[in-house]
Amino acid sequence: MDFKLAGIAGLLSGVQILLLLRILDLPPWLVASLLFSINLAVIALVTRWTAAKPGPKVDPVGVFDPTLQIAQATLPYIRQGLNPETALKTAEIIQRISEVPAVAITDKERVLAYLGVGCEKHHPGDRILTEATRQVLYSGQMKVVQTTQELNCSVKNCECPLAAAVIVPLKCRDEVIGSLKLYQTQDGQLPPQVIRLAVGIAQLLSMQTELAELDRQTQLVTVAQLNALHAQINPHFFFNTLNTIIMYSRTNPQRARRLLIHLADFFRQTLKRHGPFVTLKEELECVHTYLVLEKARFGRKLHIIQDIDEELLDFKVPVLSLQPLVENAVKHGISPKTESGAVRIAARLDRDELLFSVSDDGVGIPAEKLPLVLQPGYGSGNGVGLSNVHQRLIGLFGNGYGLHLSSWEGKGTTVVFRVPLKISETQKEREVL
Repeated sequence: MDFKLAGIAGLLSGVQILLLLRILDLPPWLVASLLFSINLAVIALVTRWTAAKPGPKVDPVGVFDPTLQIAQATLPYIRQGLNPETALKTAEIIQRISEVPAVAITDKERVLAYLGVGCEKHHPGDRILTEATRQVLYSGQMKVVQTTQELNCSVKNCECPLAAAVIVPLKCRDEVIGSLKLYQTQDGQLPPQVIRLAVGIAQLLSMQTELAELDRQTQLVTVAQLNALHAQINPHFFFNTLNTIIMYSRTNPQRARRLLIHLADFFRQTLKRHGPFVTLKEELECVHTYLVLEKARFGRKLHIIQDIDEELLDFKVPVLSLQPLVENAVKHGISPKTESGAVRIAARLDRDELLFSVSDDGVGIPAEKLPLVLQPGYGSGNGVGLSNVHQRLIGLFGNGYGLHLSSWEGKGTTVVFRVPLKISETQKEREVL
């Protein structure tokens, strides 16, 4: 029995006995025992109810956990890789949320970011100064430092206020790539919550760094695939145009010579390009060169209609995105026709995208073959250029940006695709590569 509860119950019972003895004709001991039992039960119930009364709600999923807050806030920066800029942003977030006196982030050799109180000689870009940090980078094991002496900073004659720290390695695929340090300004035992916070942050930063590296490797593979697909188009176009020139070399050598000059111009334009993007003006120059060569073969049978505003010419488009579509329209749409045909090339602004279409009034594609045209390698040349462009557009902009075909047998074919006006940072990096 709780003696405190019993004392309170006894005091209440004594007061109540004096009042009830004047009212009830019962023995005093019976009245006292009944009142004592009742009061004790009531007080116990009230006490338990108060103790069980809920206080502020505890977040069951850790929304207010500083580690998760830091992870969420730093994700956009760490996914870009560990460098001085992303380390500084990360250190700012860690210090703001954790409220520790100082934060430092290093790679394996240098300080990437340092924020908070401390020696002014700890500049970002400097080599790592503390022996404790070097031990963590070498061993890959966390280290808790309780005194200034244990930090073992190589800077002499410096009144640095840093007295304790927890140093945790940052890893990518089990390889140490840097360290995270949370500092205190007093000698002694570091609070357990600071150590747990440092370990949690380091684990999440390491995970984010690994994801960033995987993303970068994926981009490199994608760029290699795009370059390989790009390389498939040039020989395809080259041999088609070369056959046309060979044909004229027998009947009209002067015209064959002029066509060779056009072909040389085309490859000169192509070889000077770097990356998967060019201006629409440059892309149209390639289309024009191709059509000069093809009109030499088809003559009046081939008509070209172009509906593109000059204001769009400076926008970026994927390299060789229009030329293969025009080539496909000429070769598989107009060429099989007995009479003349036309190819229409159009572009217009549609909100924040460029909308392109290449249409012909040729023989069309049979309904049963239409779903197969964009599959890589389908047919003997039929659809090879289209599947190449289709895959490159998806690789650059996402699944919603491939080619869209509509065709009617005997009436013609239309191919449509879209290009975002704003090229993302990732695509800019690909363009540099």
